[in-house]
Amino acid sequence: MATDNTINLTEFLSQQYLCESLTLREVQTLLEFTELVTFKRNAIIADIGEVGEALYFMLKGEVALIYEAEGQSVEIGGIKEGELVGEMSFFDREPRSVRLLAKSADTRLLRLSRTMYQRLRVEHPFIAVNLLEHAIINLDHLFRRVSQDVATFSRYVYGGKK
Repeated sequence: MATDNTINLTEFLSQQYLCESLTLREVQTLLEFTELVTFKRNAIIADIGEVGEALYFMLKGEVALIYEAEGQSVEIGGIKEGELVGEMSFFDREPRSVRLLAKSADTRLLRLSRTMYQRLRVEHPFIAVNLLEHAIINLDHLFRRVSQDVATFSRYVYGGKK
């Protein structure tokens, strides 16, 4: 029997790009492969240098992407509700280049571990393909935001001249 929490998560996810081509039953199946995790403000979700053993889907709150340069912490971006986070290191198995830091007092994410993702790929390939497509689109959006920020900064520094 579904709990109110499961029903709310299913309704929320069914409105997200990740699940727009999934049935409600497939969304519920995806939830069975994830775990709900909660972080307090300034909690480290994943740290620089770690290899991602999980990826996360933002349900509530905001996550800051923190880059360390010359002993300084610089926030280079943020992840909002409905977005994936942690997918780069998860899929390429390279160490993380940024810290994932909870910015909200009650940051809630769905965590999909590598083990559960591997099971999902075998048992429910259609859901796994949708997840991969969402990760690609999410990375594309991140790249476009960073590119726009670099272009804006360049115009500011160089005044539109090369």
